[in-house]
Amino acid sequence: MELFMKSSSLWGLEIYLFCFFIVLSNIIKVFASHNIFLDLQSSSAISVKNVHRTGFHFQPPKNWINDPNAPMYYNGVYHLFYQYNPKGSVWGNIVWAHSVSKDLINWIHLEPAIYPSKKFDKYGAWSGSATILPNNKPVILYTGVVDSHDSQVQNYAIPANLSDPFLRKWIKPNNNPLIVPDNSINKTEFRDPTTAWMGQDGLWRIVIGSMRKHRGMALLYRSRDFIKWAKAQHPLHSSPHTGNWECPDFFPVSLKNTNGLDASYRGKNVKHVLKNSLDVNRFDYYTIGMYDTKKDRYIPDNNSIDGSKGLRLDYGNFYASKSFYDPMKNRRIVWGWTNESDGLPDDEIKKGWAGIQAIPRKVWLDPSGKQLIQWPIEELETLRKQKIQLNNKKLSKGEMFEVEGISASQADIEVSFSFSSLNKAEQFDPKWADLYAQDVCAIKGSTIQGGLGPFGLATLASKNLEEYTPVFFRVFKAQKNYKVLMCSNARRSTMRQNEAMYKPSFAGYVDVDLVDMKKLSLRSLIDNSVVESFGAGGKTCITSRVYPMLAIHNNAHLFVFNNGSETITIETLNAWSMDVPKMH
Repeated sequence: MELFMKSSSLWGLEIYLFCFFIVLSNIIKVFASHNIFLDLQSSSAISVKNVHRTGFHFQPPKNWINDPNAPMYYNGVYHLFYQYNPKGSVWGNIVWAHSVSKDLINWIHLEPAIYPSKKFDKYGAWSGSATILPNNKPVILYTGVVDSHDSQVQNYAIPANLSDPFLRKWIKPNNNPLIVPDNSINKTEFRDPTTAWMGQDGLWRIVIGSMRKHRGMALLYRSRDFIKWAKAQHPLHSSPHTGNWECPDFFPVSLKNTNGLDASYRGKNVKHVLKNSLDVNRFDYYTIGMYDTKKDRYIPDNNSIDGSKGLRLDYGNFYASKSFYDPMKNRRIVWGWTNESDGLPDDEIKKGWAGIQAIPRKVWLDPSGKQLIQWPIEELETLRKQKIQLNNKKLSKGEMFEVEGISASQADIEVSFSFSSLNKAEQFDPKWADLYAQDVCAIKGSTIQGGLGPFGLATLASKNLEEYTPVFFRVFKAQKNYKVLMCSNARRSTMRQNEAMYKPSFAGYVDVDLVDMKKLSLRSLIDNSVVESFGAGGKTCITSRVYPMLAIHNNAHLFVFNNGSETITIETLNAWSMDVPKMH
Protein backbone atom coordinates (compact mmCIF):
# COMPACT_ATOMS: atom_id res chain seq x y z
CA MET A 1 0.00 0.00 0.00
CA GLU A 2 1.25 3.45 -0.80
CA LEU A 3 0.08 6.49 1.12
CA PHE A 4 -0.05 9.59 -1.08
CA MET A 5 -1.25 12.51 1.03
CA LYS A 6 -1.92 15.87 -0.60
CA SER A 7 -1.07 19.09 1.20
CA SER A 8 0.25 22.54 0.30
CA SER A 9 3.89 21.75 1.00
CA LEU A 10 4.28 18.26 2.42
CA TRP A 11 3.12 14.83 1.47
CA GLY A 12 2.91 11.88 3.76
CA LEU A 13 5.22 8.96 4.18
CA GLU A 14 5.01 5.85 2.07
CA ILE A 15 4.38 2.40 3.49
CA TYR A 16 4.61 -0.76 1.48
CA LEU A 17 3.26 -4.17 2.22
CA PHE A 18 4.74 -6.72 -0.10
CA CYS A 19 2.21 -9.32 -1.01
CA PHE A 20 2.26 -11.80 -3.83
CA PHE A 21 -0.90 -13.80 -4.30
CA ILE A 22 -0.85 -17.00 -6.32
CA VAL A 23 -4.25 -18.33 -7.25
CA LEU A 24 -4.24 -22.06 -7.91
CA SER A 25 -7.89 -23.03 -7.81
CA ASN A 26 -9.40 -24.30 -11.07
CA ILE A 27 -6.16 -23.81 -13.02
CA ILE A 28 -5.56 -26.88 -15.16
CA LYS A 29 -2.14 -25.85 -16.50
CA VAL A 30 -0.14 -22.71 -17.11
CA PHE A 31 1.36 -21.52 -20.38
CA ALA A 32 3.48 -18.43 -20.82
CA SER A 33 0.80 -16.08 -22.04
CA HIS A 34 -2.22 -17.22 -20.10
CA ASN A 35 -3.79 -19.33 -17.43
CA ILE A 36 -6.10 -21.99 -18.77
CA PHE A 37 -9.56 -22.36 -17.24
CA LEU A 38 -11.13 -25.08 -19.35
CA ASP A 39 -14.46 -24.77 -17.56
CA LEU A 40 -14.71 -21.04 -18.34
CA GLN A 41 -13.24 -20.63 -21.82
CA SER A 42 -16.66 -20.63 -23.52
CA SER A 43 -18.45 -18.45 -20.97
CA SER A 44 -19.82 -15.74 -23.21
CA ALA A 45 -20.09 -12.14 -22.10
CA ILE A 46 -23.50 -11.15 -20.75
CA SER A 47 -22.67 -7.55 -21.56
CA VAL A 48 -19.61 -5.44 -22.30
CA LYS A 49 -18.71 -3.02 -19.52
CA ASN A 50 -17.04 0.13 -20.77
CA VAL A 51 -15.79 1.67 -17.55
CA HIS A 52 -12.17 0.58 -18.06
CA ARG A 53 -12.15 -0.02 -21.81
CA THR A 54 -9.48 1.94 -23.60
CA GLY A 55 -10.24 4.75 -26.00
CA PHE A 56 -7.30 4.77 -28.42
CA HIS A 57 -5.52 1.45 -27.78
CA PHE A 58 -6.31 -1.46 -30.07
CA GLN A 59 -8.92 -3.91 -28.86
CA PRO A 60 -11.86 -5.76 -30.45
CA PRO A 61 -15.44 -5.05 -29.34
CA LYS A 62 -15.47 -7.91 -26.82
CA ASN A 63 -13.82 -11.13 -25.59
CA TRP A 64 -10.25 -12.22 -24.89
CA ILE A 65 -7.15 -11.30 -26.92
CA ASN A 66 -3.48 -12.03 -26.44
CA ASP A 67 -0.38 -12.18 -28.66
CA PRO A 68 -0.14 -9.92 -31.72
CA ASN A 69 0.60 -12.11 -34.75
CA ALA A 70 2.05 -11.52 -38.21
CA PRO A 71 1.77 -7.72 -38.47
CA MET A 72 2.57 -6.63 -42.02
CA TYR A 73 2.12 -3.95 -44.64
CA TYR A 74 0.83 -5.25 -47.97
CA ASN A 75 -0.36 -3.30 -51.02
CA GLY A 76 -1.32 -0.19 -49.08
CA VAL A 77 -2.95 -1.94 -46.11
CA TYR A 78 -1.64 -2.71 -42.63
CA HIS A 79 -2.67 -6.11 -41.27
CA LEU A 80 -2.72 -7.18 -37.64
CA PHE A 81 -3.60 -10.73 -36.62
CA TYR A 82 -3.91 -11.68 -32.99
CA GLN A 83 -4.84 -14.56 -30.71
CA TYR A 84 -8.55 -14.28 -29.94
CA ASN A 85 -11.30 -16.23 -28.18
CA PRO A 86 -14.54 -15.69 -30.15
CA LYS A 87 -16.60 -17.36 -27.43
CA GLY A 88 -15.55 -15.63 -24.23
CA SER A 89 -13.28 -13.33 -22.27
CA VAL A 90 -10.84 -15.85 -20.79
CA TRP A 91 -8.19 -17.74 -22.73
CA GLY A 92 -9.45 -20.61 -24.88
CA ASN A 93 -10.96 -21.53 -28.28
CA ILE A 94 -8.11 -19.55 -29.84
CA VAL A 95 -8.31 -18.35 -33.46
CA TRP A 96 -6.32 -15.85 -35.48
CA ALA A 97 -8.47 -12.73 -35.49
CA HIS A 98 -7.72 -10.27 -38.28
CA SER A 99 -7.98 -6.48 -38.51
CA VAL A 100 -6.87 -4.07 -41.23
CA SER A 101 -5.97 -0.39 -41.31
CA LYS A 102 -4.67 2.35 -43.56
CA ASP A 103 -2.91 4.20 -40.74
CA LEU A 104 -2.38 1.81 -37.79
CA ILE A 105 -4.86 3.86 -35.75
CA ASN A 106 -8.31 3.33 -37.31
CA TRP A 107 -9.18 -0.35 -37.80
CA ILE A 108 -11.70 -2.60 -39.52
CA HIS A 109 -12.28 -5.95 -37.79
CA LEU A 110 -12.68 -8.88 -40.20
CA GLU A 111 -13.57 -12.53 -39.84
CA PRO A 112 -10.88 -14.75 -38.29
CA ALA A 113 -8.17 -15.67 -40.78
CA ILE A 114 -7.00 -18.95 -39.21
CA TYR A 115 -8.80 -21.30 -36.86
CA PRO A 116 -8.25 -24.92 -35.82
CA SER A 117 -9.76 -27.13 -38.52
CA LYS A 118 -7.18 -29.67 -39.71
CA LYS A 119 -5.29 -32.51 -38.08
CA PHE A 120 -2.14 -30.35 -38.00
CA ASP A 121 -3.81 -27.66 -35.85
CA LYS A 122 -6.83 -29.45 -34.40
CA TYR A 123 -5.92 -28.53 -30.82
CA GLY A 124 -4.66 -25.02 -31.42
CA ALA A 125 -3.56 -22.35 -33.90
CA TRP A 126 -0.94 -20.43 -31.96
CA SER A 127 1.34 -17.51 -32.66
CA GLY A 128 3.45 -16.86 -35.74
CA SER A 129 4.70 -14.34 -38.27
CA ALA A 130 4.29 -13.11 -41.83
CA THR A 131 6.86 -12.97 -44.62
CA ILE A 132 6.45 -11.21 -47.97
CA LEU A 133 8.04 -13.46 -50.60
CA PRO A 134 9.95 -11.92 -53.55
CA ASN A 135 6.98 -12.34 -55.90
CA ASN A 136 4.97 -10.10 -53.52
CA LYS A 137 3.04 -13.00 -52.07
CA PRO A 138 2.53 -12.98 -48.30
CA VAL A 139 2.78 -16.21 -46.34
CA ILE A 140 2.05 -16.84 -42.67
CA LEU A 141 3.94 -19.34 -40.54
CA TYR A 142 2.19 -20.36 -37.32
CA THR A 143 2.30 -23.00 -34.61
CA GLY A 144 -0.26 -25.79 -34.71
CA VAL A 145 -1.10 -28.04 -31.76
CA VAL A 146 -1.76 -31.57 -32.97
CA ASP A 147 -2.92 -33.46 -29.87
CA SER A 148 -4.21 -33.11 -26.35
CA HIS A 149 -0.62 -33.34 -25.03
CA ASP A 150 0.24 -29.97 -26.61
CA SER A 151 2.57 -31.41 -29.25
CA GLN A 152 3.49 -28.52 -31.54
CA VAL A 153 4.36 -28.25 -35.24
CA GLN A 154 4.87 -25.37 -37.66
CA ASN A 155 2.33 -24.72 -40.41
CA TYR A 156 1.80 -22.19 -43.17
CA ALA A 157 -1.17 -20.35 -44.62
CA ILE A 158 -1.56 -18.30 -47.80
CA PRO A 159 -4.18 -15.81 -49.04
CA ALA A 160 -7.05 -17.33 -50.98
CA ASN A 161 -7.36 -14.28 -53.21
CA LEU A 162 -4.49 -11.84 -53.71
CA SER A 163 -6.80 -9.41 -55.51
CA ASP A 164 -8.81 -8.91 -52.30
CA PRO A 165 -7.27 -5.74 -50.80
CA PHE A 166 -8.02 -6.96 -47.28
CA LEU A 167 -6.89 -10.60 -47.77
CA ARG A 168 -9.95 -11.79 -45.91
CA LYS A 169 -9.63 -15.52 -46.62
CA TRP A 170 -6.60 -17.67 -45.89
CA ILE A 171 -5.90 -21.24 -47.00
CA LYS A 172 -3.99 -23.87 -45.03
CA PRO A 173 -2.57 -26.22 -47.71
CA ASN A 174 -2.72 -29.96 -47.17
CA ASN A 175 1.07 -30.38 -47.24
CA ASN A 176 1.16 -29.00 -43.69
CA PRO A 177 2.86 -29.32 -41.29
CA LEU A 178 6.06 -27.93 -42.75
CA ILE A 179 8.19 -28.54 -39.64
CA VAL A 180 7.84 -31.37 -37.13
CA PRO A 181 10.14 -31.45 -34.08
CA ASP A 182 12.81 -34.13 -34.12
CA ASN A 183 13.74 -36.23 -31.11
CA SER A 184 16.17 -33.61 -29.80
CA ILE A 185 13.36 -31.08 -29.31
CA ASN A 186 10.80 -30.81 -26.55
CA LYS A 187 7.68 -30.97 -28.70
CA THR A 188 5.59 -29.11 -26.10
CA GLU A 189 8.04 -26.16 -26.10
CA PHE A 190 8.39 -25.55 -29.83
CA ARG A 191 6.52 -22.53 -31.10
CA ASP A 192 6.14 -19.04 -32.53
CA PRO A 193 8.16 -18.95 -35.80
CA THR A 194 9.70 -15.61 -36.76
CA THR A 195 9.49 -13.65 -39.97
CA ALA A 196 11.83 -15.35 -42.44
CA TRP A 197 14.97 -13.76 -43.84
CA MET A 198 17.09 -14.79 -46.83
CA GLY A 199 20.85 -15.27 -46.65
CA GLN A 200 23.46 -14.69 -49.33
CA ASP A 201 23.24 -18.38 -50.22
CA GLY A 202 19.62 -17.94 -51.31
CA LEU A 203 18.24 -19.96 -48.42
CA TRP A 204 15.39 -18.77 -46.23
CA ARG A 205 15.85 -18.88 -42.48
CA ILE A 206 13.48 -18.74 -39.52
CA VAL A 207 13.85 -19.04 -35.77
CA ILE A 208 11.52 -21.02 -33.51
CA GLY A 209 11.45 -20.62 -29.73
CA SER A 210 12.23 -23.63 -27.57
CA MET A 211 13.93 -24.93 -24.42
CA ARG A 212 16.17 -27.81 -23.40
CA LYS A 213 16.97 -28.44 -19.73
CA HIS A 214 15.95 -24.88 -18.83
CA ARG A 215 18.22 -23.55 -21.58
CA GLY A 216 16.34 -21.08 -23.78
CA MET A 217 16.88 -21.71 -27.46
CA ALA A 218 16.32 -19.95 -30.77
CA LEU A 219 16.23 -22.94 -33.09
CA LEU A 220 17.29 -22.17 -36.65
CA TYR A 221 15.72 -23.70 -39.78
CA ARG A 222 16.64 -23.22 -43.44
CA SER A 223 14.72 -23.71 -46.69
CA ARG A 224 15.29 -23.08 -50.39
CA ASP A 225 11.64 -23.14 -51.41
CA PHE A 226 9.83 -22.15 -48.17
CA ILE A 227 8.26 -25.63 -48.08
CA LYS A 228 11.02 -28.07 -47.16
CA TRP A 229 12.79 -26.93 -44.00
CA ALA A 230 15.89 -28.40 -42.34
CA LYS A 231 17.06 -27.72 -38.80
CA ALA A 232 20.55 -26.24 -38.48
CA GLN A 233 23.06 -28.21 -36.44
CA HIS A 234 23.27 -25.39 -33.90
CA PRO A 235 20.67 -22.90 -32.66
CA LEU A 236 21.01 -19.33 -33.83
CA HIS A 237 21.55 -18.58 -30.13
CA SER A 238 20.80 -20.13 -26.74
CA SER A 239 21.37 -19.26 -23.12
CA PRO A 240 21.34 -21.35 -19.92
CA HIS A 241 18.94 -20.83 -17.03
CA THR A 242 16.54 -18.67 -19.04
CA GLY A 243 13.67 -21.13 -19.52
CA ASN A 244 11.47 -21.40 -22.56
CA TRP A 245 11.82 -18.69 -25.21
CA GLU A 246 8.46 -17.66 -26.61
CA CYS A 247 7.67 -15.30 -29.48
CA PRO A 248 11.27 -14.78 -30.65
CA ASP A 249 11.99 -11.85 -32.94
CA PHE A 250 15.21 -11.38 -34.93
CA PHE A 251 15.91 -8.32 -37.05
CA PRO A 252 18.69 -5.93 -38.19
CA VAL A 253 19.00 -2.33 -36.98
CA SER A 254 20.95 0.49 -38.58
CA LEU A 255 24.04 2.00 -36.97
CA LYS A 256 23.58 5.17 -39.04
CA ASN A 257 19.99 6.37 -38.61
CA THR A 258 16.52 5.60 -37.26
CA ASN A 259 15.27 3.95 -40.45
CA GLY A 260 13.98 0.42 -40.26
CA LEU A 261 15.48 -2.48 -42.21
CA ASP A 262 13.88 -5.47 -43.87
CA ALA A 263 14.68 -8.77 -42.15
CA SER A 264 16.74 -9.88 -45.19
CA TYR A 265 18.86 -6.71 -45.33
CA ARG A 266 22.52 -7.63 -45.94
CA GLY A 267 24.24 -4.26 -46.06
CA LYS A 268 26.92 -2.79 -43.83
CA ASN A 269 26.64 -0.66 -40.68
CA VAL A 270 24.10 -2.87 -38.94
CA LYS A 271 23.70 -4.78 -35.74
CA HIS A 272 21.06 -7.38 -34.99
CA VAL A 273 18.49 -7.68 -32.22
CA LEU A 274 17.27 -10.96 -30.75
CA LYS A 275 14.13 -10.57 -28.64
CA ASN A 276 12.59 -13.34 -26.55
CA SER A 277 9.50 -13.46 -24.38
CA LEU A 278 10.59 -15.35 -21.29
CA ASP A 279 8.08 -17.91 -20.11
CA VAL A 280 9.37 -17.83 -16.53
CA ASN A 281 8.43 -14.24 -15.75
CA ARG A 282 6.28 -12.95 -18.63
CA PHE A 283 8.58 -10.11 -19.76
CA ASP A 284 10.14 -9.35 -23.14
CA TYR A 285 13.95 -9.24 -23.16
CA TYR A 286 16.38 -8.46 -25.92
CA THR A 287 20.07 -8.39 -26.70
CA ILE A 288 22.01 -6.46 -29.33
CA GLY A 289 24.87 -8.12 -31.14
CA MET A 290 26.50 -9.43 -34.29
CA TYR A 291 25.02 -11.93 -36.71
CA ASP A 292 27.77 -14.15 -38.15
CA THR A 293 26.19 -15.00 -41.51
CA LYS A 294 28.86 -17.59 -42.37
CA LYS A 295 28.36 -19.63 -39.21
CA ASP A 296 24.67 -18.67 -38.86
CA ARG A 297 25.26 -17.74 -35.24
CA TYR A 298 24.17 -14.68 -33.28
CA ILE A 299 26.67 -13.31 -30.72
CA PRO A 300 25.39 -10.71 -28.23
CA ASP A 301 27.67 -7.79 -27.45
CA ASN A 302 29.71 -8.11 -24.27
CA ASN A 303 27.48 -5.58 -22.49
CA SER A 304 24.25 -7.23 -23.69
CA ILE A 305 22.96 -9.82 -21.24
CA ASP A 306 20.58 -12.71 -21.88
CA GLY A 307 17.80 -13.38 -19.40
CA SER A 308 16.15 -11.57 -16.54
CA LYS A 309 19.10 -9.24 -15.83
CA GLY A 310 19.08 -8.02 -19.40
CA LEU A 311 17.32 -5.24 -21.27
CA ARG A 312 13.54 -5.26 -21.60
CA LEU A 313 11.48 -3.76 -24.38
CA ASP A 314 9.10 -2.57 -21.69
CA TYR A 315 9.52 -2.76 -17.91
CA GLY A 316 5.79 -3.12 -17.31
CA ASN A 317 2.83 -5.11 -18.53
CA PHE A 318 4.01 -5.93 -22.06
CA TYR A 319 4.54 -9.39 -23.56
CA ALA A 320 4.68 -11.52 -26.71
CA SER A 321 5.75 -8.58 -28.85
CA LYS A 322 6.12 -8.86 -32.61
CA SER A 323 7.82 -6.41 -34.97
CA PHE A 324 7.62 -5.86 -38.72
CA TYR A 325 9.29 -3.71 -41.35
CA ASP A 326 7.04 -0.99 -42.75
CA PRO A 327 8.22 -0.13 -46.30
CA MET A 328 5.67 2.67 -46.55
CA LYS A 329 7.59 4.83 -44.05
CA ASN A 330 10.87 2.94 -43.94
CA ARG A 331 10.60 2.03 -40.26
CA ARG A 332 10.41 -0.97 -37.96
CA ILE A 333 7.31 -1.15 -35.78
CA VAL A 334 6.77 -3.30 -32.72
CA TRP A 335 3.44 -4.40 -31.26
CA GLY A 336 3.05 -5.83 -27.74
CA TRP A 337 0.22 -7.48 -25.82
CA THR A 338 -0.88 -5.87 -22.56
CA ASN A 339 -3.04 -8.20 -20.51
CA GLU A 340 -5.42 -7.54 -17.65
CA SER A 341 -4.28 -7.27 -14.03
CA ASP A 342 -7.61 -6.91 -12.27
CA GLY A 343 -8.00 -10.32 -10.71
CA LEU A 344 -9.64 -13.64 -11.44
CA PRO A 345 -11.39 -14.91 -14.60
CA ASP A 346 -14.74 -14.01 -13.11
CA ASP A 347 -13.71 -10.36 -13.39
CA GLU A 348 -13.05 -10.74 -17.12
CA ILE A 349 -16.33 -12.60 -17.66
CA LYS A 350 -18.26 -9.87 -15.87
CA LYS A 351 -16.76 -7.08 -17.95
CA GLY A 352 -16.98 -9.07 -21.21
CA TRP A 353 -13.48 -8.42 -22.53
CA ALA A 354 -9.81 -8.89 -21.66
CA GLY A 355 -6.56 -7.69 -23.20
CA ILE A 356 -5.39 -4.83 -25.38
CA GLN A 357 -2.45 -4.19 -27.68
CA ALA A 358 -0.01 -1.49 -26.66
CA ILE A 359 0.37 1.47 -29.00
CA PRO A 360 2.52 0.44 -31.98
CA ARG A 361 6.00 1.86 -31.57
CA LYS A 362 8.73 2.80 -34.00
CA VAL A 363 11.93 1.10 -32.84
CA TRP A 364 15.54 1.87 -33.69
CA LEU A 365 19.06 1.61 -32.28
CA ASP A 366 20.27 4.26 -29.85
CA PRO A 367 23.39 6.10 -31.13
CA SER A 368 25.37 4.45 -28.33
CA GLY A 369 24.64 1.07 -29.88
CA LYS A 370 23.82 -0.30 -26.43
CA GLN A 371 20.01 -0.31 -26.47
CA LEU A 372 16.87 0.24 -28.51
CA ILE A 373 14.77 3.39 -28.59
CA GLN A 374 10.98 3.12 -28.87
CA TRP A 375 8.47 5.86 -29.59
CA PRO A 376 4.72 5.85 -30.34
CA ILE A 377 4.12 5.95 -34.09
CA GLU A 378 3.59 9.46 -35.44
CA GLU A 379 0.05 8.62 -36.63
CA LEU A 380 -1.11 8.61 -33.01
CA GLU A 381 -0.77 12.39 -32.99
CA THR A 382 -3.76 12.68 -35.35
CA LEU A 383 -5.95 11.85 -32.33
CA ARG A 384 -4.78 14.85 -30.33
CA LYS A 385 -7.57 17.37 -29.57
CA GLN A 386 -7.63 20.09 -26.94
CA LYS A 387 -4.13 21.20 -26.03
CA ILE A 388 -2.68 23.01 -23.05
CA GLN A 389 0.89 24.20 -22.69
CA LEU A 390 3.04 25.73 -20.00
CA ASN A 391 6.70 26.66 -19.73
CA ASN A 392 9.33 27.36 -17.07
CA LYS A 393 7.29 26.43 -14.02
CA LYS A 394 9.30 25.65 -10.89
CA LEU A 395 8.37 23.03 -8.32
CA SER A 396 9.98 23.18 -4.89
CA LYS A 397 10.03 20.31 -2.42
CA GLY A 398 6.55 18.93 -1.77
CA GLU A 399 4.86 21.09 -4.40
CA MET A 400 2.37 19.83 -6.93
CA PHE A 401 -0.14 21.32 -9.32
CA GLU A 402 -3.03 20.03 -11.38
CA VAL A 403 -2.92 19.97 -15.17
CA GLU A 404 -6.36 21.25 -16.16
CA GLY A 405 -8.11 21.86 -19.44
CA ILE A 406 -7.82 18.37 -20.92
CA SER A 407 -9.49 15.01 -20.37
CA ALA A 408 -7.20 13.43 -17.79
CA SER A 409 -8.63 9.95 -18.35
CA GLN A 410 -7.67 9.89 -22.04
CA ALA A 411 -4.63 12.04 -22.72
CA ASP A 412 -1.16 12.39 -24.20
CA ILE A 413 1.36 14.30 -22.07
CA GLU A 414 4.91 15.32 -22.94
CA VAL A 415 6.96 17.06 -20.26
CA SER A 416 10.61 18.09 -19.98
CA PHE A 417 12.11 18.49 -16.49
CA SER A 418 15.40 20.23 -15.68
CA PHE A 419 17.39 20.89 -12.52
CA SER A 420 20.36 23.10 -11.78
CA SER A 421 22.46 20.69 -9.70
CA LEU A 422 23.10 17.01 -9.07
CA ASN A 423 24.51 17.64 -5.59
CA LYS A 424 21.37 16.51 -3.77
CA ALA A 425 21.15 13.13 -5.47
CA GLU A 426 20.83 10.38 -2.85
CA GLN A 427 23.46 7.71 -2.44
CA PHE A 428 22.58 4.44 -4.14
CA ASP A 429 22.60 1.75 -1.48
CA PRO A 430 25.09 -0.99 -2.50
CA LYS A 431 22.62 -3.56 -1.15
CA TRP A 432 20.30 -2.64 -4.04
CA ALA A 433 22.83 -3.66 -6.68
CA ASP A 434 21.38 -7.18 -6.91
CA LEU A 435 17.76 -6.01 -6.83
CA TYR A 436 15.60 -5.39 -9.87
CA ALA A 437 14.68 -1.79 -10.53
CA GLN A 438 11.07 -2.43 -9.55
CA ASP A 439 12.23 -3.62 -6.11
CA VAL A 440 14.08 -0.34 -5.59
CA CYS A 441 10.98 1.53 -6.73
CA ALA A 442 8.95 -0.33 -4.11
CA ILE A 443 11.44 0.74 -1.45
CA LYS A 444 11.86 4.34 -2.61
CA GLY A 445 8.44 5.30 -3.93
CA SER A 446 6.85 8.52 -5.08
CA THR A 447 6.24 9.99 -1.63
CA ILE A 448 9.44 9.02 0.15
CA GLN A 449 11.20 12.37 0.19
CA GLY A 450 14.45 12.37 -1.74
CA GLY A 451 17.11 14.73 -2.92
CA LEU A 452 16.85 14.85 -6.71
CA GLY A 453 13.40 13.38 -7.09
CA PRO A 454 11.00 11.75 -6.94
CA PHE A 455 9.34 14.03 -9.50
CA GLY A 456 6.88 13.29 -12.28
CA LEU A 457 3.19 12.79 -13.02
CA ALA A 458 0.35 11.51 -10.88
CA THR A 459 -1.95 9.98 -13.51
CA LEU A 460 -5.53 8.69 -13.26
CA ALA A 461 -5.82 10.42 -9.92
CA SER A 462 -8.92 11.08 -7.89
CA LYS A 463 -9.50 14.67 -6.76
CA ASN A 464 -8.18 14.10 -3.24
CA LEU A 465 -5.59 11.50 -4.29
CA GLU A 466 -7.27 8.53 -2.67
CA GLU A 467 -6.10 6.72 -5.81
CA TYR A 468 -3.56 7.58 -8.49
CA THR A 469 -0.75 6.04 -10.54
CA PRO A 470 2.51 7.99 -10.26
CA VAL A 471 5.06 7.90 -13.09
CA PHE A 472 8.28 9.47 -11.88
CA PHE A 473 12.06 9.74 -11.83
CA ARG A 474 14.52 9.47 -8.97
CA VAL A 475 18.24 10.17 -9.35
CA PHE A 476 20.88 8.37 -7.25
CA LYS A 477 24.62 8.90 -6.86
CA ALA A 478 26.41 5.62 -7.47
CA GLN A 479 30.19 5.84 -7.02
CA LYS A 480 31.37 8.15 -9.81
CA ASN A 481 28.17 7.91 -11.84
CA TYR A 482 24.47 8.61 -11.47
CA LYS A 483 21.63 6.10 -11.71
CA VAL A 484 18.25 7.30 -12.94
CA LEU A 485 15.29 5.23 -11.78
CA MET A 486 11.99 5.50 -13.66
CA CYS A 487 8.89 4.10 -11.94
CA SER A 488 5.24 3.51 -12.74
CA ASN A 489 3.73 2.46 -9.45
CA ALA A 490 0.26 0.91 -9.41
CA ARG A 491 0.09 0.21 -5.68
CA ARG A 492 -2.26 3.10 -5.01
CA SER A 493 -4.03 2.92 -8.37
CA THR A 494 -7.40 1.78 -7.05
CA MET A 495 -9.42 1.70 -3.86
CA ARG A 496 -10.79 -1.68 -4.88
CA GLN A 497 -9.93 -4.40 -2.38
CA ASN A 498 -9.06 -7.50 -4.39
CA GLU A 499 -6.19 -9.70 -3.28
CA ALA A 500 -5.92 -11.24 -6.74
CA MET A 501 -5.37 -7.86 -8.40
CA TYR A 502 -1.80 -7.30 -9.57
CA LYS A 503 -0.57 -3.85 -8.53
CA PRO A 504 3.21 -3.82 -8.97
CA SER A 505 5.89 -1.16 -8.72
CA PHE A 506 7.11 -1.39 -12.32
CA ALA A 507 10.47 0.29 -12.90
CA GLY A 508 13.58 0.43 -15.04
CA TYR A 509 16.82 2.37 -15.08
CA VAL A 510 17.37 5.08 -17.68
CA ASP A 511 20.78 5.21 -19.36
CA VAL A 512 21.38 8.95 -19.65
CA ASP A 513 24.30 11.26 -18.92
CA LEU A 514 23.01 13.96 -16.57
CA VAL A 515 26.34 15.69 -15.97
CA ASP A 516 26.35 17.75 -19.18
CA MET A 517 22.58 17.94 -19.71
CA LYS A 518 20.63 18.14 -16.46
CA LYS A 519 17.30 17.22 -18.03
CA LEU A 520 14.86 14.32 -18.17
CA SER A 521 11.82 13.99 -20.40
CA LEU A 522 8.68 11.94 -19.96
CA ARG A 523 5.77 11.09 -22.23
CA SER A 524 2.73 9.27 -20.87
CA LEU A 525 -0.24 7.97 -22.82
CA ILE A 526 -3.17 7.74 -20.41
CA ASP A 527 -6.13 5.69 -21.58
CA ASN A 528 -8.70 4.84 -18.88
CA SER A 529 -7.06 1.61 -17.64
CA VAL A 530 -3.56 1.86 -19.10
CA VAL A 531 -0.67 4.26 -18.56
CA GLU A 532 2.01 3.76 -21.21
CA SER A 533 5.12 5.83 -20.49
CA PHE A 534 8.34 6.67 -22.34
CA GLY A 535 11.32 8.07 -20.46
CA ALA A 536 14.19 10.09 -21.97
CA GLY A 537 12.82 10.03 -25.49
CA GLY A 538 11.96 6.32 -25.42
CA LYS A 539 15.05 4.84 -23.75
CA THR A 540 12.97 3.28 -20.98
CA CYS A 541 9.32 2.27 -21.48
CA ILE A 542 6.82 1.17 -18.84
CA THR A 543 3.22 0.08 -19.41
CA SER A 544 0.87 -0.30 -16.42
CA ARG A 545 -2.72 -1.58 -16.28
CA VAL A 546 -4.77 0.09 -13.55
CA TYR A 547 -8.44 0.05 -12.56
CA PRO A 548 -9.49 3.15 -10.63
CA MET A 549 -12.88 3.33 -8.97
CA LEU A 550 -12.98 7.10 -8.46
CA ALA A 551 -10.64 8.46 -11.14
CA ILE A 552 -12.72 7.44 -14.14
CA HIS A 553 -13.90 9.47 -17.13
CA ASN A 554 -14.61 13.10 -16.10
CA ASN A 555 -13.58 12.40 -12.50
CA ALA A 556 -9.97 11.66 -13.41
CA HIS A 557 -7.30 14.23 -12.62
CA LEU A 558 -3.67 14.74 -13.61
CA PHE A 559 -1.00 16.28 -11.35
CA VAL A 560 2.68 17.14 -11.67
CA PHE A 561 4.68 16.77 -8.46
CA ASN A 562 8.11 17.11 -6.92
CA ASN A 563 8.90 15.38 -3.64
CA GLY A 564 12.64 15.99 -3.67
CA SER A 565 14.58 18.75 -1.95
CA GLU A 566 16.12 19.90 -5.27
CA THR A 567 13.86 22.37 -7.09
CA ILE A 568 12.65 21.05 -10.42
CA THR A 569 11.83 23.22 -13.45
CA ILE A 570 9.18 22.14 -15.90
CA GLU A 571 10.77 23.60 -19.00
CA THR A 572 7.87 22.59 -21.24
CA LEU A 573 4.66 20.67 -20.73
CA ASN A 574 2.33 19.88 -23.61
CA ALA A 575 -0.83 17.89 -22.98
CA TRP A 576 -3.68 16.88 -25.24
CA SER A 577 -7.04 15.20 -24.84
CA MET A 578 -7.16 12.16 -27.08
CA ASP A 579 -9.92 11.31 -29.53
CA VAL A 580 -11.28 7.82 -30.17
CA PRO A 581 -10.28 6.19 -33.46
CA LYS A 582 -12.67 4.17 -35.59
CA MET A 583 -12.67 0.46 -34.81
CA HIS A 584 -15.48 -1.37 -36.54
